[in-house]
Amino acid sequence: MNLFHAAILGSLQGFAEVLPISSSAHLILLPWLLGWPESGLTFDVALHLGTFLALSLYFRHDIIEMTVSFFDALSARRLNTSSRRLPFLIVAATIPAALVGKLFEHQVEDIFRSNPLLIASFLVGFGLLLGVADYFGRKRRTMDALRPSSALYIGLMQCLALLPGVSRSGITITAGLMLGFTRDSAARFSFLLSLPIVAGAALLKTVHLFKHGIPAGEGMPMLAGIFFSALTGYISVALLLRLVQKQSLSPFVWYRVIIGGGLIVAILSGFTV
Repeated sequence: MNLFHAAILGSLQGFAEVLPISSSAHLILLPWLLGWPESGLTFDVALHLGTFLALSLYFRHDIIEMTVSFFDALSARRLNTSSRRLPFLIVAATIPAALVGKLFEHQVEDIFRSNPLLIASFLVGFGLLLGVADYFGRKRRTMDALRPSSALYIGLMQCLALLPGVSRSGITITAGLMLGFTRDSAARFSFLLSLPIVAGAALLKTVHLFKHGIPAGEGMPMLAGIFFSALTGYISVALLLRLVQKQSLSPFVWYRVIIGGGLIVAILSGFTV
């Protein structure tokens, strides 16, 4: 992979991982449309590390507060406040997606990764589901109202993010809206919930990479991927959290429907690369 491809795909990962538009779909469909080669393990590591750095930097104060609350709850042996409950709820909500990812990641990739039509269909279908949840959701509950049942439901919905085209942030925000949370609370919990998943994926892939070594010539593209993924990811988090405080999620719904619908029409019309 050359530096130009790394910069483009790293930037795309940063934006699409955070926004509810599916990074996996974009990272599969764009190279497919342009005839670019597969990115490989080295670049996968770069993308996950970049995203983790962006989320960690933006939510650094939340991470510190949750760490303090975690040990405070252990010391007091009580979960009687929302701040004490939050880190445990995130851990509980992370478990379903972590187990499903560990068990079925390779099977899902084999089935769905090489099927652009199905990926485009997921873009449209789950985009419309996001729109329905945003339109009909009561949007009254805040993070303080988060309970184990709500966290587990959102965590179970996150399992669907393994499918390219669904979007991790998209499906967890959708789940939060379905439960009556405000857009801001649903988005914030979605991002905090993604931290352990992204960190775990980055760690596993990094360990695997160092076992096999970084291929010759892949060092600079890897660094470029990390940089651009982190930069655009940080911008995207700030953009989305500000947007949801004032506006609906309809721009992302329309984007998914137009992009996914256009691809479906093109593929069914006989378009090939």
